[in-house]
Order: sequence, then C-alpha cells, then structure tokens
Amino acid sequence: MNMLKWICFGVVVLALSGCGASPSGSSGDWIGYKQSGQASFYADKFQGRTTASGERYKHGVSTAAHRKLPFGSRVRVTNTGNGKSVVVKINDRGPFVRGRVIDLSKSAFARIGSTSAGLLDVKIEVLR
Repeated sequence: MNMLKWICFGVVVLALSGCGASPSGSSGDWIGYKQSGQASFYADKFQGRTTASGERYKHGVSTAAHRKLPFGSRVRVTNTGNGKSVVVKINDRGPFVRGRVIDLSKSAFARIGSTSAGLLDVKIEVLR
C-alpha cells in the first residue's frame, strides 16, 4: 500500500509540473501577440539593479518588463497618441499596476513620448 501512495504522488507531481508554474514558453509561441494599455517607465532608483532575468537594468538600453512574455522577446511598443514606436527586449517582470501592460526603460519611453507625462497609451506587438 505504501508503494501505491508513492506512485500516485509521483503521477500527481509529474502532472502538475506542466501546469504553467512560470510564464515562459517559447518566444515563437507569442509572435504576433498584441495588447493595449498604458506604459510606464523605470524610476531612477532602479538603475543598476538586477532584473528578474538576472540582467542589470540600464536606463540607456531598450528593455522592458512584462507580466507574461518570455525573457528575450522583442516587442514593438507604439504610442497611440503620436504613432511613434520603439522596439524593446523583455528582461523583467511587471508592471503590477492595473491598466499598465509594459514598463519601459527610461530611454525607450523617451523615444516615443515625454517622460514628464509619466504614462502613455500604447499598443504592443511581439515581433519575430
């Protein structure tokens, strides 16, 4: 009977191991994915801190945080107010504020809008 319990336990563990414990997946699975909402940008205090992917955050590099997209995904972010776009690489998780879909590096945000605005209405699309 004890052996049967261990076998059942093993089956349950194996079944649950593929149940979306992480938001990863292949970047290719996300190509063409689109989303709309607001973009924010990293505050100065995050300069040099480690991101969820293990990379250091740098204001001058076009990177971003997204809740689900795999690290390394390339995403076009378009300001819906002026049509300007920037391509960023996902290397962090967030933002965790309702309505915000992406958190851009400061330089990426500045390419498509004014940092004094604080937030921008954007659409995002995952690229190849």
